[in-house]
Amino acid sequence: MSRGTRTVRPPRQALGGESPGGVGESVERPDGILKVTGEFAYSSDLWHEDMLWGHTLRSPHAHARILAVDVAAALAVPGVHCVLTHADLPAATHYGLEIQDQPVLAKDVVRYEGEPVALVAADHPEIARRAAALIRVDYRELPAVHDEATATAPDAPVLHPDRTDRHAAHVAHPNIVHRQPVVTGDVDAAARAADVVVTGEYEVGMQDQAFLGPESGLAVPAEDGGVDLHVATQWLHVDHRQLAPVLGLPPERVRLTLAGVGGAFGAREDLSMQAHACLLALRTGRPVKIVYNRHESFFGHVHRHPAKLSYEHGATRDGRLLYVRARIVLDGGAYASSSPAVVGNAASLGLGPYEVPNARVEAVALYTNNPPCGAMRGFGAVQACFAYEAQMDKLAAALGLDPVELRRRNAMSQGSTMPTGQLVDSPAPVAELLRLVKARPLPPERQWETVDAATGAPGVDVRALPGGLSNAGHGEGVVRGVGYAVGIKNVGFSEGFDDYSTARVRLEAIAGEPVATVHTAMAEVGQGGVTVHAQIARTELGVTRVTILPADTSVGSAGSTSASRQTYLTGGAVRNTCLAVRAELLRRGRERHGWPEVGPRLEGGKVVAADGSVLAPLVDVLGDEAIELELEFRHRPTQPFDPVTGQGFGHVQYSFCAHRAVVEVDTELGLVKVVELAAAQDVGKAINPRAVEGQIHGGSAQGLGLAVLEEIVVGGDGRIRNPSFTDYLIPTILDMPSMPLDILELADEHAPYGLRGIGEAPTLSATPAIVAAVRQATGRALHRVPVRPEHLVDLGQDGVA
Repeated sequence: MSRGTRTVRPPRQALGGESPGGVGESVERPDGILKVTGEFAYSSDLWHEDMLWGHTLRSPHAHARILAVDVAAALAVPGVHCVLTHADLPAATHYGLEIQDQPVLAKDVVRYEGEPVALVAADHPEIARRAAALIRVDYRELPAVHDEATATAPDAPVLHPDRTDRHAAHVAHPNIVHRQPVVTGDVDAAARAADVVVTGEYEVGMQDQAFLGPESGLAVPAEDGGVDLHVATQWLHVDHRQLAPVLGLPPERVRLTLAGVGGAFGAREDLSMQAHACLLALRTGRPVKIVYNRHESFFGHVHRHPAKLSYEHGATRDGRLLYVRARIVLDGGAYASSSPAVVGNAASLGLGPYEVPNARVEAVALYTNNPPCGAMRGFGAVQACFAYEAQMDKLAAALGLDPVELRRRNAMSQGSTMPTGQLVDSPAPVAELLRLVKARPLPPERQWETVDAATGAPGVDVRALPGGLSNAGHGEGVVRGVGYAVGIKNVGFSEGFDDYSTARVRLEAIAGEPVATVHTAMAEVGQGGVTVHAQIARTELGVTRVTILPADTSVGSAGSTSASRQTYLTGGAVRNTCLAVRAELLRRGRERHGWPEVGPRLEGGKVVAADGSVLAPLVDVLGDEAIELELEFRHRPTQPFDPVTGQGFGHVQYSFCAHRAVVEVDTELGLVKVVELAAAQDVGKAINPRAVEGQIHGGSAQGLGLAVLEEIVVGGDGRIRNPSFTDYLIPTILDMPSMPLDILELADEHAPYGLRGIGEAPTLSATPAIVAAVRQATGRALHRVPVRPEHLVDLGQDGVA
């Protein structure tokens, strides 16, 4: 999919040993071949000879009171071993990432379609499904809230009337999960001074993470009365923290091991089947496996927050931004999940990578009876980026300026100040990223036109047309457009969260060869962390053989595989622990062999002096003694945003990516083809260059999906209309364009190896760049994503173009 990658690197830095497969090399993934050949074991492949199958009965209503639950018919089905309802829970009844507002099983009320009500364990999954269908639940439907007007009306049903969370005191209505303003400068004075003002109302639809491996896991009861859970997740320790109270067990008797994960993108941060499988296993005394089908998966995990955004930008005649007013309303659905953090990101990053001296931003998340929303790649910044980049294009048009030039005039750089008052103290090459994508040659036009080699007759390659193999048209009404966008995303957990990771490293001699073993609780969800950890160990310990142990809760927390943080935090923990192991080995060498204090390094399985001479093989120094250490690593502390002004050092690092999109639009049929999606991104240090390319391509693909394909359609009654991959459309290989890349490596001095988290930033700017290109091609305003065919053609009263 890439049509050339260019990398800009600073002078080479010394990184430690020079063992093959170290930091900076494109190392093959240990799980790569297994995954593409179908041999990799995912969580849905787990098996135990004595296991039962679990199934969840879910509410058909978005908001209803439960009057009665009758499980007698289900219990009478042959092969059913138990049925559980809220009345059977042994201890804590609620859980949540930050706010414990979500019931394990609904008791008196259901708040969204698909909420779990009862559980069944049976000998066969089909028996469990049929038994669950026999459970009789009497509901009385209640009025539902589905948007800001219905959620905050004076007579609105209060969805969580007994709130005690820390955000409750700062909101005007209990149906507001969290509110975060950001205020800087004097917006009113700046508005009076502005020469040009543009406003816009924007909307972002609900996007699904659409991972291919459904929620699944296996819970095995243990002899000590505890439980061992093998599960696909993004954060073993936060699952553990929520599960132990629900199960009524001491933490040491709840043990989690990461099973094979088939993608995540944020949707596995929250509990899904974890508590249900464990409860059934403990009740039956048998292992219990739960695997969602695709339909259930759409109800079983959180989605990207849909959003409505209002923006006003004011500037001088020469294109200098004077002020921005913005309001961002996020639909959090029935439960909080990570909505407070998403609000913080949307507010603090809501002006984009631009210098704005005066700003007034407000971001809120609502409780509604729509499906719960939480983490998804980009985490609040995606929604804001679509709006502020549309505004920059609108402002450029009003000023008669090139849209890239307007962005470059206002681009932040190292030393700029965020609207939160935070100094940007690492490279921020926003103008350079824009220059790079604009400087790339444009792809040839009319690529669908062909010539028969034998006859010279003209023809059409339908695969290159909007509509592709559906052969919807033949190019008569196709026009081309080019659009640009750039985004800013935070890296790591923010707002004062104690963000750390842990690594255990062991160095020993095995069969005459030095071997490093790395053990962390990092969830490998496809990002390639297991590859990176081995690269770091090779670099710092000078070994070739590295063993990566399975992730579990017997080692300290690695935090979540989210927020583009794992290479920074867990990679940093592996590096620091390797350095400590290396220091201990060198200390032994100084004490036992009189090595010098300065100079020795580990390289190629040997201890090498500063002059290059070999002091000793590693195996001789180690002998029968292993060196094993477990250490934590933290980034610089952040602080919460002020609840009134939004000021504060809220984020530890920022990531930047720019895109140029080239599209072709069939203006008669409303079809869009993305011809090319060029990107430029600063990654600080490419630990594994090929994996970096893959992350940028993957993030860009999800941004493309949001731009023109992907939306969970929720009706006014709170019900999902398209819970399947038949009707929820994600990009296939035929939808993906050429994606040439420019990769900058401008080191962040605060980060391990100078690296910068990369996984999310491409998702931000891909969407607005594509929509900007469609706007240029069609002349239509396009204030909403995804862009649908009906947004691009004029329909008559009968709905026909």
